[in-house]
Amino acid sequence: MAILAAFMVPHPPLIIPTVGRGREAQIAETIRAYETVAAEIAALEPETIVITSPHALMYADYFSISSGKGASGSFADFGARGTSFQETYDTELVDEICLLADACDFPAGTLGDRKKELDHGTMVPLWFIRNVYGKGKIVRMGLSGLPLADHYRLGMLVRDAAERLQRKVVFVASGDLSHKLQEYGPYGFAEEGPAYDARIMDVCSRAAFGELFDFDETFCEKAAECGHRSFTIMAGALDGFDVEARVYAHQDVTGVGYGICSFYPGRENAERHFLARYLKEEQEKTKQRQEESDAFVSLARQSVEYYVKTGRYLPLPADLPAEMTERQAGAFVSLHEHGRLRGCIGTIAPTEDSLAEEILRNAVSAASRDPRFSPVREEELPYLEISVDVLGEPEYIDSPEELDVRQYGVIVSSGRKRGLLLPDLDGVDSVEQQIDIARQKGGILPGEKIRLQRFEVIRHT
Repeated sequence: MAILAAFMVPHPPLIIPTVGRGREAQIAETIRAYETVAAEIAALEPETIVITSPHALMYADYFSISSGKGASGSFADFGARGTSFQETYDTELVDEICLLADACDFPAGTLGDRKKELDHGTMVPLWFIRNVYGKGKIVRMGLSGLPLADHYRLGMLVRDAAERLQRKVVFVASGDLSHKLQEYGPYGFAEEGPAYDARIMDVCSRAAFGELFDFDETFCEKAAECGHRSFTIMAGALDGFDVEARVYAHQDVTGVGYGICSFYPGRENAERHFLARYLKEEQEKTKQRQEESDAFVSLARQSVEYYVKTGRYLPLPADLPAEMTERQAGAFVSLHEHGRLRGCIGTIAPTEDSLAEEILRNAVSAASRDPRFSPVREEELPYLEISVDVLGEPEYIDSPEELDVRQYGVIVSSGRKRGLLLPDLDGVDSVEQQIDIARQKGGILPGEKIRLQRFEVIRHT
């Protein structure tokens, strides 16, 4: 096994003495655990240290991998310019990872690597490691806005590349836990904060990596976690092997969670191919949803699949119900993949001759023209969850008190600028939040005079 061991570590700059200047004493337990991890890495004598960092360059739909021969960095942004690093990249391993990614059309590589300086998410673990081990090149990788399944798959590619080169690698997953553990913390308190920390530490203590996929995106956002994607990449590097896990420390005295664990691979174990199991379960769920879908969702799915496979619009089926062919209405088509939004396009008022054509056109647009996402690929089709919202007639209202985030969508307008938000969306819990998001979508600045409209929808899932 090319991956000698993997480690989950935090990255508070406070922990560096020249930054903390005595304040680091409050997280002494974390420091001692970090020193233990560094000593273990030194004993393993890796040729390469792969570090995943939430503070490296991050794209919505691409994993950025360190380019060039090396990079430097310092804690100057934290008042400690003299604490600096000059690291050499393992360019051969980077090239092999990129080669494997290109071969399977996986969105990872060195393109767009504009942030050349080492980030603190990389430098904090390096500070401890370099105090006791000066050898070994590094590979630095950023996270992305892609689903957790893709983060896990990236870890598998790293492992495969290391195996091909017979490279001895230690994997360091840099990431803090929740940032909302204490009222006095920098981000305040949310009940999801302690819940996230307890749950992730339990998962890691058992190396139950398949459960990493079960963390709901909204739950993670409310917990303000930092490292979940980083930990998931690390888990992918250990896919298919028994893992001996050990928890060294977990502290939350600053209002931010710091967890340190080690993971040592053992024998191959066919029961620990967690991504394959997860994808199979997702396919079964999608198939069941297809069987239970009504004509609205079925048409949207057929339209997406036909366009992705052929590049053409689906001819309108002849057996659609009259309520879709004999009426006009605005409609939104939303796509989700592995619990994350993958595309959403719609029309407030009808633009086509029938609701069926409205759905057909908007489904294609959601899959191929949403500017927030790259076009849907054919291999994603088995995992798409599709919903259709048919809009009722919007009505002007005089006050936000006439809104209800569960019952009504909102249209916020100011002159020619207009933003819309559908009702009953995950993570939108208040009318104020609903209006603010719709305002931002419309490019309406704070302080601009606005008018509000509300509308009801019939949601088909």
